[in-house]
Amino acid sequence: MARIDPIRRAQIGQEKRARTRAQIISAARSLYAERAIEGVTVDDVVTEAGVAKGTFYVHFDDLHALTAAVADELIETLDEFLQPQRRSVADPLTRVALGCYSFIEKAREDPAWANIVARMSSSYPSVGKVARSRLFEDLRLVFAKTPSGEPSLQLALEVVLGIMLQVLTAIGQGRLSAVDTKEIIALILRAIGIGNSETKSVLSRLPKLAEQPAGRVRSGRSN
Repeated sequence: MARIDPIRRAQIGQEKRARTRAQIISAARSLYAERAIEGVTVDDVVTEAGVAKGTFYVHFDDLHALTAAVADELIETLDEFLQPQRRSVADPLTRVALGCYSFIEKAREDPAWANIVARMSSSYPSVGKVARSRLFEDLRLVFAKTPSGEPSLQLALEVVLGIMLQVLTAIGQGRLSAVDTKEIIALILRAIGIGNSETKSVLSRLPKLAEQPAGRVRSGRSN
């Protein structure tokens, strides 16, 4: 009988556990896209994942731990999605607009993703924490060039996030399909005190910027 390398055996075991864990997380993500988080049970998850209930508890202590794992995965996905485009644009206001534009376009392509992001963001403050901090920094740079009397930085942050959350929710629920993405971005920019001329300038660049490979686009703020 051929001998099995114990190191390889351990590696196979780790790979199997990782696949099973990912399978459970994927099942939870699918369920969260369809219904409220509090409406999902362990039985729902194991049925969706096609695993035994005991297997669930090998990987997670409870549903809260599973939901936190889904949230962690979303954070990583959101950050990976946003960062290449963010790094490719020099102007902070354009980065704000491009980030919002990209998220909305992704939501239109995948309403289930929009549902998950909206629901998780409402229930788990840690979701999108990194993206939120980067938005805050971009807005800080924008407001450093803005005359006094505009909304406060913190208020502007909450306005952008609030509108985006409502938009993603509406897209995920099929209530916002006809509105042009640039119209939404215009609303966001005007809500934080950006003038019509600068708003139009930023909007004119968005579709082209969104299509450019990361690292190749540089955009300066218009005068």
